[in-house]
Amino acid sequence: MTPDLSAAFAQGWLMTAGLIVAIGAQNALVLRQGLARTHVGPVVALCTASDWLLIVLGVFGLGAAVQSAPVLLQVLRYGGAAFLFLYGLRSARQAWRGVDAGLQTRAGAASLGATVASVLAMTYLNPHVYLDTVLLLGTVGAQQPGDGRFAFAAGAGLASLMWFVTLGYGAAAASRWLQRPAVWRAIDASVAVVMFCVAAQLLWRPI
Repeated sequence: MTPDLSAAFAQGWLMTAGLIVAIGAQNALVLRQGLARTHVGPVVALCTASDWLLIVLGVFGLGAAVQSAPVLLQVLRYGGAAFLFLYGLRSARQAWRGVDAGLQTRAGAASLGATVASVLAMTYLNPHVYLDTVLLLGTVGAQQPGDGRFAFAAGAGLASLMWFVTLGYGAAAASRWLQRPAVWRAIDASVAVVMFCVAAQLLWRPI
């Protein structure tokens, strides 16, 4: 790899790592699935594949198209806020009720299909995904000369893969120490707060 391609690869990795680490709706869901040790592989794979798709689309041209469609962004804004608010209510209810009686069956509480649907909604109904991954990364990546776009996208994709694998399986590895109901109530409460904050941010901050 030439120095220019190495620089583009590193830039893609660093930008994505900086954007993706912030706790958001998608990350909270991956973390929760990892702690519960349920459907971790499919969740990690789907989040990573979605990121790769959006990175490639952004770097190779979709960023400009989305930026020129303000109506689409508004639809994503209000639809995403509604979904996040409902998910936050669900987590808040679980935090209030506790999981003393249902901790053992929690792994089977959500089917794979329901989990996949939640991941897809968290990903594609979140305007921040388009603003960060498609527009921001896409704008910077598209400016790379020649094969630099491919190197930038590869670096960004690697950062995404490393993050979701670490988040999902790192949480899974620690889950045996996190079986106390009080810990789960705290996790559910934290997830609810994150969802409500992100939903409020979508509604009150112009995009």
